[in-house]
Amino acid sequence: MAKEKRGFLRKLFKKPEKQIVYISEDILSGRTPIYWTDRGESIYIYDVVQQAIYSIVTELKKLDPVHVRSMHNGDFVSVDGNVQSVLDAPNPFMTTSDFIEKIAWTLLLNYNAFIYPMWEGKTLKALYPLQPSLVEFDYSYGGSGQTWCRFHFPNGFYTDLPYETIIHLRHKYSVSEIMGGNAEGQPDLKPLEDTVRLNDALLKGLAKSLNMQTAINGMVKLKTMANTEDQIAKIKEFERKLQANESGIGITDIGSEFIPITKQVNLLDATTLEFIDKKVFRWFGVSIPIVDGDYTAAQYEAFYQKTLEPIVKSIGQAFTKGIFTNHAAQGFKNQIRFYAKELIFMNTEQKIKLFDILVDTESCYKNEMRTAFGMRPLKELEGQLAASSNKTNAENNKQENNNSNESEESEVNNG
Repeated sequence: MAKEKRGFLRKLFKKPEKQIVYISEDILSGRTPIYWTDRGESIYIYDVVQQAIYSIVTELKKLDPVHVRSMHNGDFVSVDGNVQSVLDAPNPFMTTSDFIEKIAWTLLLNYNAFIYPMWEGKTLKALYPLQPSLVEFDYSYGGSGQTWCRFHFPNGFYTDLPYETIIHLRHKYSVSEIMGGNAEGQPDLKPLEDTVRLNDALLKGLAKSLNMQTAINGMVKLKTMANTEDQIAKIKEFERKLQANESGIGITDIGSEFIPITKQVNLLDATTLEFIDKKVFRWFGVSIPIVDGDYTAAQYEAFYQKTLEPIVKSIGQAFTKGIFTNHAAQGFKNQIRFYAKELIFMNTEQKIKLFDILVDTESCYKNEMRTAFGMRPLKELEGQLAASSNKTNAENNKQENNNSNESEESEVNNG
């Protein structure tokens, strides 16, 4: 690591030398939220929870973050520069999809996620997802009137940062004034925990029922008095006869009797297990077809609008607020937008209809059309707008007519 990076990290993450006591000024509700991470991770151990969250995260990591600027006519234009460079490569350890995946898992498990934008002067250098074990908020830090956060990390380090310099993502932002989750800034997981524990108990019961089927199925009753060696010999002989019998019927002699043990093993029906799974999936806003990957266009559209789109919108606004000052964001209309082009599920017929519209309005490039259908972009088509041949011919005819009319008017005037 470069010397300046090591210096930055030492300055940012200080090891505690003495205890600093905060006198925090409570806000509107009279509560001071304190964030810790062990709550959300308590449900991570359940496979049904991981399946639900993974279904959301794998879609969110397809997002394409873009620095855009709003024009006076309402259009958005992309802005090339250091901000976009960082969005394309957030930090030395992560790709863009890695970065989004990391913050999405953290957000959905803990209902809060923190990202630190690292600046060098006025130049954005990197974006680092923070993984604190505890975050404390101070609303009157040093009499500055600013809100500060103390981030505690599992290795014993901590750092104090102004809240306005942090990108703070919140999920289910309701009761707490500053945190996602409940009044204390924690995910309210009691109903979900009850359901996943029931699911776990049912699965363990199912495993025990299956094991019972391979337990003792009967006993051999010896009708003669025999010592231990004779008993063992008779049992071995009985087992040999069972193994040699191809009809499935055990053969015994008059000296022994096989007594079967009747067992009634009640296995869970599929409907019960599916009911429990649906309860967990509904909590996260996913359905069984989405988890299975066997969904229709209508099912995916419902999933996108109900679950994904609100998260995408809130992430974009949080990044805009955290990266740009009010002046830069409002005066120059800078925004960070997470485009969901790769998330929009369309079959081939729907894509053709979409590109018919885009081509007629000259609103897409030729290479965009190729990549949408799985073909690689061609260098010779770079920067070429796709235009309908019918529209082009119509425009050419219109131009020719205009030129002809102008020529005729000129001749009349000259005459």
